[in-house]
Amino acid sequence: MFMTFLRHGSNAALVAAVAAELLLWLYGAISLQPWLVVLGALAFYLSEYGWHRFAFHAPPLPWAPLRRMQHRLHYDHHAEPDRLDLLFLPIWFLVPNLAFAAGLVALVFGPWAAAPALFGMMLAILHYEWVHYVAHIPYQPRTRLGRWIKQYHLRHHFISEKYWFGVSNPSLDVIMGTFHGPDASGRSSTTRKLYS
Repeated sequence: MFMTFLRHGSNAALVAAVAAELLLWLYGAISLQPWLVVLGALAFYLSEYGWHRFAFHAPPLPWAPLRRMQHRLHYDHHAEPDRLDLLFLPIWFLVPNLAFAAGLVALVFGPWAAAPALFGMMLAILHYEWVHYVAHIPYQPRTRLGRWIKQYHLRHHFISEKYWFGVSNPSLDVIMGTFHGPDASGRSSTTRKLYS
């Protein structure tokens, strides 16, 4: 199961980048301050919710290349939630976003802060991708929490696309009012086709 996860999307590149940062840390080339690693992870979880709710579910853009990008990044995933090639964030989306985020951290905290924040972001992305992967494959998680997270995300695909935007955790759904119990929302007719 894990090897299948590594073969799809940019997951192998993320694992390699995390390993490279660990090697650089072990050789003393970079410092991985825990608070910056946590800051990077939290920044990703905030962006996970923000991108998903406000960008990936945005109405179709007027320019055809941008509409194609919207379809690849999310619309097609809703249309075919079991297709693994549509499940993971593509590298052409991840690399510029990670570079921008690392640059922003370097600008605010100094260049030395970029590596540990980037490390936290990449760990959080791998967590997100793993949770998303498990939610969409025919596998029953062994823990109660794992089973709950899986059904929590699948509500977004099979009950209503207007709720449950946090794929890997519900915290921002609770804060933003988009968390509901399984029976709190009527079934949407547009979960598979976000926009006509």
